[in-house]
Amino acid sequence: MKPVLYLCLLLAGLHAVAHCDHLPGHHNRHDHHKDTVHEEHHEEHHHVGDCLKLAPSNADFAFRLYKQITSEAPKKNIFFSPVSISTAFAMLALGAKSATLTQILEGLAFNLTELQEKEIHDGFHNLIHILNRPDSELQLDMGNALFLKEKLKTLEKFLEDIKNLYEAEAFSINFKNTAEAQKQINDYAEKKTHGKIVELVKDLDPETAMILVSYIFFKGKWEKPFMPKDTKERDFFVDEETIVKVPMMHKMGRFNLHFDRELSCTVVQLYYNGSATAFFILPNKGKMKQVEDALWKETVSRWSNSLHPSSANLYIPKFSISATYDLKDHLIKMGITDVFTKQADLSGITGDPEL
Repeated sequence: MKPVLYLCLLLAGLHAVAHCDHLPGHHNRHDHHKDTVHEEHHEEHHHVGDCLKLAPSNADFAFRLYKQITSEAPKKNIFFSPVSISTAFAMLALGAKSATLTQILEGLAFNLTELQEKEIHDGFHNLIHILNRPDSELQLDMGNALFLKEKLKTLEKFLEDIKNLYEAEAFSINFKNTAEAQKQINDYAEKKTHGKIVELVKDLDPETAMILVSYIFFKGKWEKPFMPKDTKERDFFVDEETIVKVPMMHKMGRFNLHFDRELSCTVVQLYYNGSATAFFILPNKGKMKQVEDALWKETVSRWSNSLHPSSANLYIPKFSISATYDLKDHLIKMGITDVFTKQADLSGITGDPEL
């Protein structure tokens, strides 16, 4: 009898934490000038410190949003990049004031009594810097852009902060010509995501004043590759009722594993070339909801600390997930309310409270 395998792949943006902990190429850098090496190392640790301050909040936001989405679509696949969403709203926070500002930052899971607004923006700046470091072994592109209505009088400070802190490119655009505006934005997103996101916006409102775009693209190769000759069609259990035949790659060997008796699930950690890892979480039959309910950063941290090398027969299906979310309702339920109403105070963008 074949064991039933339920596969849940957690893509919760925790790579940000991994990148903070381990900077690609940091340990094998050579330079003949000792002073330069000292200065560079000092600067790297400064970046890591700023970036690590964000990690707990970014992880909390990831799991809160995951829970919010799954509560309304319990049977659907879920796929999103939390760090991309956090970045987009943190950029918006640069132009927000009063309650609108507080709601955005607290909605992103930041404790404003422990972290100052400046520390949050500095943290994102350094996170973007670290994630975009060239790593010859994996491809990770993260970036931001600002599309502004022609003749929109924008405060110089907002534009400077967006560029300096979030490395955002700014473009003037005619939203009245909706077809051309959509093409300009969609072409930009398609190019930056290497053809993966082809229709970022549609049905644009001609009265739009500004669009903030945050994108992320990741492509990695396994540190220990799976052999193509070992890929065979096998049963994949989509849910309790649905079984489909899929190409399943296969590898026998030693992996970092942990069986969580309390949650009835197996956790496998696989390494990419470079400085990224993936967690595969395999709930026992009927335990999917129990595992999802327990998905918090503390659980993942506990799993990370419990992993040990163990022999396993690993099968992973080939799959493709595409998803689109309107985050407005989800974020309102998470406390980010004013920004979606006429009460929004975005006067830090144009100086105009009516924006």
